[in-house]
Amino acid sequence: MGFAMEEKEAQVHGNIFIIKDRCKECGFCIEFCPEGVLQKSEKFNSKGYHPPIVVNPDRCVNCALCEMLCPEFAIWNTLKGEVEAKIAS
Repeated sequence: MGFAMEEKEAQVHGNIFIIKDRCKECGFCIEFCPEGVLQKSEKFNSKGYHPPIVVNPDRCVNCALCEMLCPEFAIWNTLKGEVEAKIAS
């Protein structure tokens, strides 16, 4: 006797924050993002580097891999709704 799994797992989404002037364009966040959320910006930061930009925000699953890989601590993420909840309180 089998059971049909009708409940869908709640998908976690994240907000990505980037300090553009801290970025030195290593590309780790772009290359290793498992969901393809980021890409290189065409604009320069104050140091002359192309920081990442968020191109697919709804695909972010808040894995924090970009945050862990960034040698300049220029990127981090939070659970979607977490920042809004802190601002509202």
